[in-house]
Amino acid sequence: MAEQTSGGGNSGLAFIVGGLVVIVAVLAFFMWSGGMSPKKQVDVNISASAPKLPDAPAPKAPGG
Repeated sequence: MAEQTSGGGNSGLAFIVGGLVVIVAVLAFFMWSGGMSPKKQVDVNISASAPKLPDAPAPKAPGG
């Protein structure tokens, strides 16, 4: 006669693999989206004025 086996071992393995897939999906979410922390916004406003340079000397005529 043919021997009948139950699929209990296969369903347990499927449950374990499914749990691992869920864990990997949660880790991927936290790695690529930055988790549940709010995004930090940095506002940098730099204001600088150029220093006043002295006037250049007047050019001299060639030869004297």
